[in-house]
Amino acid sequence: MDPIPLPSHIHYELLLQLLERQTTLAGDRRPVIQDQLHQLIITLRKALAQQKQLEATCERHHIPVDYRWSLNEPNSESQASKDFLSLGQE
Repeated sequence: MDPIPLPSHIHYELLLQLLERQTTLAGDRRPVIQDQLHQLIITLRKALAQQKQLEATCERHHIPVDYRWSLNEPNSESQASKDFLSLGQE
């Protein structure tokens, strides 16, 4: 059974830190966007919570999960192993 690709949790953390630390400061000076900004932060927190629920369901049903760090790495582990092994042959 192929693993289910999901974003790594670090992606949510990075976005939340950006929004909460940097964007919120700018938004505080612009009340027009302040509510939308807070809603975006809430939405990201909900998305992470929903992903964690999905991960728990996958674990209960023995479905593997493949955490993705980038859009450009469909077979990252196998490719990284091949790249590493080929270095010694050069």
